[in-house]
Order: sequence, then structure tokens, then C-alpha cells
Amino acid sequence: MDLNSVFIENQHILIHMFTIITTHHASVKRAVFSSIYLRALRNNIKMKFHICAILLIFITQYENIKADVYTSMAHMSRLLTTEGEMIRTVENYITAQEERLQKLKNNVHEMEKVHELAAKSPETFLANPLNSYLLIKRLTIDWADLQTVLSGDAVGKAMLTNLTSMAGMLQFPDEEDLSGVAIALMRLQDTYQLDTAQLAEGKILGTQSAYRELTAGDCFELGRQSYNIGDFYHTVLWMNEALNRYEREINATVDLFDILEYLAFSTYKQGNVKKALQLTNRLLDINPEHKRALGNKVFYEKAIDEEDSALRGESGSLPVDEAVKKGYTVKENSSPRQIDYYAEERPTYERLCRGESKLTPKHFRKFKCYYQHGPGSFLRIAPVKAEVMHINPTITIYHDIIYEEEMDVIKQLAIPKFKRATVQNFVTGELETASYRISKSAWLTSDESSFVANVNKRMEEITGLNLDTAEELQVANYGIGGHYEPHFDFARVSGENSNKFIKEEKDAFKSLGTGNRIATFLFYMTDVEAGGATVFPRLELSLKPIKGAAAFWYNLYPNGEGDHLTRHAACPVLVGQKWVSNKWIHERGQEFRRPCALDYDAV
Repeated sequence: MDLNSVFIENQHILIHMFTIITTHHASVKRAVFSSIYLRALRNNIKMKFHICAILLIFITQYENIKADVYTSMAHMSRLLTTEGEMIRTVENYITAQEERLQKLKNNVHEMEKVHELAAKSPETFLANPLNSYLLIKRLTIDWADLQTVLSGDAVGKAMLTNLTSMAGMLQFPDEEDLSGVAIALMRLQDTYQLDTAQLAEGKILGTQSAYRELTAGDCFELGRQSYNIGDFYHTVLWMNEALNRYEREINATVDLFDILEYLAFSTYKQGNVKKALQLTNRLLDINPEHKRALGNKVFYEKAIDEEDSALRGESGSLPVDEAVKKGYTVKENSSPRQIDYYAEERPTYERLCRGESKLTPKHFRKFKCYYQHGPGSFLRIAPVKAEVMHINPTITIYHDIIYEEEMDVIKQLAIPKFKRATVQNFVTGELETASYRISKSAWLTSDESSFVANVNKRMEEITGLNLDTAEELQVANYGIGGHYEPHFDFARVSGENSNKFIKEEKDAFKSLGTGNRIATFLFYMTDVEAGGATVFPRLELSLKPIKGAAAFWYNLYPNGEGDHLTRHAACPVLVGQKWVSNKWIHERGQEFRRPCALDYDAV
């Protein structure tokens, strides 16, 4: 900023200063100058150097224009006073710079401590979703604040420019990442019924601890992200937690006004108009002139006055239908989120994710563990360990079926090829990303590695199916709160089933020319500390990921129709990492390996 720009930008200050110079005694001038300087310094840190320069110009130059001081000793003595003011002005500038640098030192010191802790075991550190959230927040919101401080002088700007030039070698998260990790935390909170206050304390299920508790600012950001997607329920939860923590903080990490503004409107959107009015009144106590708050206050008061006692009822709260009608709350699924076709089965899905199956130990007594010696000839001399988890449909777990070295190589091959996992749009038939499937995946062929070829051969030995028409080996790594909501692996066709969850999938797998997906073979390549189970809501079955194990089931009956009991889901990963790989085996080539039965309804 050049001096001319400073004069234009701060002309109201300069006019005031000029008036004082021409009409007041020197001692009054100094006192007022100091007041103006400190006020400007508080309002805009970037102006401090420019205001300092302007003050010195006015103090020294105008006095020199007013009189020739060298001609009188009385005037000469006043120069000492001038020098004293200059010293104090520069000292104030130094103090402000030192405060700015101290803020930078504190932030960097905090980041260094966290970075050293994370470097000891990155996987363990990032396995906690709260740690992952705080890392992304540091590199987005907090980094933006640091950039503002650094850009206050030429040296800081040069350093930022140098860092920007390295953007090709570094990876910075963006607003979408921050929103994604916040939504993931809400998903975990709902699925596993996590208490907001305990999460803010850094605790997951009462035992898994983040490296620190969340601040009021951290909670506020979670609430803000919820607000941005129209999720007012979680906005209220996290803004209330931010308010509670703000009231206990010595050094505030967020503005109280901001908390109250988000909380008041979200409370109103949830249908509690009286509470919204109370919060708005508290907000106006802080800033009585805030136009939006004043407008909301009038609106809330009018809304309450218009409701007579019959509409309010004994509790004094509006009936839900009336609240929706008047716009005080929103209907379920009216937010920008994708319409939830699975709302009715969601409670079962989430309950199974928490390990709350209705199956009793008696159910599993009829199943068995055994060594499987076929159908492949190699299994006659090297049988595999099999555990039946369900009959009709038959779901089997094979233990120790993939080896450590194979898993390591498959992961290494997959990482450079990772892309966001997609689903098929049942209307258009096109592949697209979706909020209900959060992971990254890659596809590997037998030609890429002998390890992949060996894994494919092993699946063929175990299942007895022809893998020549199967899809490539898909490798998936689930991110923060990564999940895949209830779905079928096979493609549905119109009229196959009257179930309202079923949607016809247009031309699914048509380009492959290999028919439908007859079976699924799913490898677990990591243990998962908490969450991440594979659940079958219609079977009340939950499979916990066990490293080196694999699950196998048929998706189709022998007659080629889909088995809707195989509808399954991947639960959100609560703590830990989840790596899986799977093979979707198709119908073509199985005519003599799994022939149709004489009975059309055979299973």
C-alpha cells in the first residue's frame, strides 16, 4: 500500500488530526494522537505502520512548518517532547509486532508438538477421526488465519509466495475436505450414538482419546459445516457445545456473537421459536445495532404472537405440522442432501453396526467350522479354514486365506491408482460418486503382479467358479467415517421384486457382456479397531473385519434371479483403517460349474 492510498483510506482520521493540530495546545495534541493511534491499531493491525508514519509526519512536519525552532531555546526544548512521543510511538509499534510474533510462535509450537506425536505412528494417530478432523481444520481454517498474520509484512509475504510455489509437491485440503470430515463425524455420531460432550472431550466410546479436547472454535466449525448443508439438528448440538466451552475458556477461540447467531437461526429452523427469540435477545445484548438480529427478533415475536393458545397446546410449543407449514422447521429430507431411500431400514443397519444383532447364540450352534478340501484339486492337499455364518443364503468366512506379503503388494499397487469409489445411477446407468459410498478404490489385473494372479487362482479353487469373466480385483480403502450404505451387488430388473427399496438399474453390466454378478468374494486386509463391519440387515448378521479373512456368498439363485436377502452394507469406520479387496464373479462361464436346478425355486 503506497502513502497516497493510506491517506485516502484514512482521510477521516487525518482530518480529525489536522483540526486538533491547528486548534489545540501541544499536550492535547499528543494525548489525542495517542488515542487515535491505539484505536486504529486495535481495529486493523495492517494499518499500524502506516498510521505510525502518518503520526510522525503530522507531528514533525507540521510543527516545523509552524515555526523555526532553532531561533528560540524555548522552542528547542519542545523537540525533546517530540522525540519522547516518537520513542513511545515506535515502542507501541514494536509491542504490536512482538504480540503478532508471539501469536505465530504459539501456533507453531502447538503444531510442532502435534506433528511430533503424529510422526511416531501416523496410522495410529490418523485412525482417530477427531485427530483427522483437527488436522484438516489446522490446514484450512487455522492456516488461513496464519496467512493473514504472515501477510502483514514483506518478509511474510515472500515466505507465503515461496510456499505457494511448492504447491505441486505439497497437498493442501480444501473446503470440501473440511466439509467431508465434519459430515463424517456426524455420521459416526448418529450411527454409534456418540455423545456430543464426550466427543468434544476427545473421547470415543469412552476410551479412544484424541490428542486434545476440542475448543469452542473446533465445535463451532463442526456446527457451521452442518449448517451449510442444511443439517440444523447437528448445528444445534455443536453450537450448544461451542457455547458451553466458550463460557469456560480463558482465551476465547471463537466470537460469542457468531455462536449465538448460528444457534438462534438453527433453533428456529428446528421449530423452537421461543428459544430462538431468547438467543436473539442475548445476541442483541452484545450488539444492539445488528440489523439481521433486529429483523429476526421482530419476526420471531410476530410468529409467537400470532399463535393462539389452541395452536400452541399445553406445552406452549407449536404442533409439528403447523411449524412446517409456517416454515419454522423443515421436513425430513428437504435439505440439499440426497433423498434417503433407505430410511426405513436405517435403524436396523445402524443397530447392526453397533453390534446389536437380534441373533442369539442358539442361532450359531447349528453352524460349524471345518477344513474345506474342494472343489479345487489343490485344496485336497492344502485345505482352507471355513466358518459358516449363515444358511439360506449361505455366507462363509474363510480364515487366513490371503497372506501378509500379498496384502502389502496389493495395497502398494492400488495406492497410485486410487480414485473416489462410484456407484451406478439406477436411472441413467452412469457411474457417479455418492454420499452413501465414501472410499477410494482401484482395479488390479493378474498381469500386474503374480501376487494378484495367485489370489485370483485361490478364489477359483475355493469357489469352483470360472473367473475368466469376473471383474478385475477391486481394492478399496475407506476414509474418515468411510462407509457404503445398504445395497445389492447384483443388478435388479423391473418387476423382479415388488420391494420398494428395489430400483431398476438400466443396462447394468451390459457393456461387459458377462451377465449379472452371480457371487461376491470379499477380502479383509486390515483389522479395524471399532466399526467397519459388513452387515446384512435382512439377516440380522454382522461380520467383523478380520485381517487375512474373506467372506463369500452367492448373489443369485440358481435360476438367475437376485437373492434380496444378500442386501448388505459396509458400516462407517469409527476408529482405525479399513482395507478390503473384492471380486465380483459373473454368470457367463458358470453354466456347468453352477448349473440351473430342476426346481425353479431351488436355493
